[in-house]
Amino acid sequence: QVQLVDSGGGSVQAGGSLTLSCAVSGYTYRRMYIAWFRQAPGKEREGVAAIYSGVGSTYYLDSVAGRFTISQVSLDNAKNTVYLQMNSLKPEDTAMYYCAAKGMGGTWRNVDEYNYWGQGTQVTVSS
Repeated sequence: QVQLVDSGGGSVQAGGSLTLSCAVSGYTYRRMYIAWFRQAPGKEREGVAAIYSGVGSTYYLDSVAGRFTISQVSLDNAKNTVYLQMNSLKPEDTAMYYCAAKGMGGTWRNVDEYNYWGQGTQVTVSS
């Protein structure tokens, strides 16, 4: 059973930084996508960034590329932590952020393909 626990959200002013963490455990895949999605009130959930575990490829939403960095630290084959470093935050980055995981294949940003989800962590950026 794959489990994800996300944390690290908070309130910052525009231009500030936050680092989100996603502790992933219980997976048996050597390669899987671990992604961060966000959902603002009244909007659809959108993919922000993803990392292809085991290969290291990274993917970003155009509006966060250059400001956000996704990275991974693997403790062993069944546990790892994925980070989302967010710099130069803007008010439009305000949302609930979720980490998610799925196996190989498909499209990293397709929310319907993800089987496992964290509980979410709120990010609020004030102007």
